[in-house]
Amino acid sequence: MAGMENRNLTRLAVAATLHCLTGCAVGEVLGMIVGTALGWHNLATVLLSVALAFLFGYALTIRPVLRSGLPLRSAVGVALAADTVSILVMEVTDNAVMLGVPGAMDAGLTSWLFWVSLLLALAVAFAVTVPVNRALIARGRGHAVAHRYHGGHADHEHHADQGGRADQDSRGGHVQHGGGSRA
Repeated sequence: MAGMENRNLTRLAVAATLHCLTGCAVGEVLGMIVGTALGWHNLATVLLSVALAFLFGYALTIRPVLRSGLPLRSAVGVALAADTVSILVMEVTDNAVMLGVPGAMDAGLTSWLFWVSLLLALAVAFAVTVPVNRALIARGRGHAVAHRYHGGHADHEHHADQGGRADQDSRGGHVQHGGGSRA
């Protein structure tokens, strides 16, 4: 039974990391493209990439949390709790790889070196972040915080409440599902 729980935990960590990678990759690639196209120095390009990675990463978490009925302010709090460590690890790792590949940051958008380095950086960041997310989820932190707001998951904790579904939010209150949204 413990082996199955470990596999399920690892699958959840991989899914959480892929979710994080999606937002990070969109922001990272966009930031690298903008910074490189504008001829910015490495620091400015990396800072833009990191800022956009956090923006897109949080946005991808906030959207389904808002659909669960949680108000925006609370949804932002859930996203911060769920994704900050994961995005931070991913960003530190992928930017370190990009900066570590000689010439990658200066290669330009039409260079294979730039794109191969960026893909390598994201792949390494994924590999480094999966065990981090697994450890966080095992402790009820990281993506586990947002997971309770995603509908359709097998381990979703359901509480009957006025004909709909309600789950506990991070403060122990209940979040109504399926009956419209609360603002």
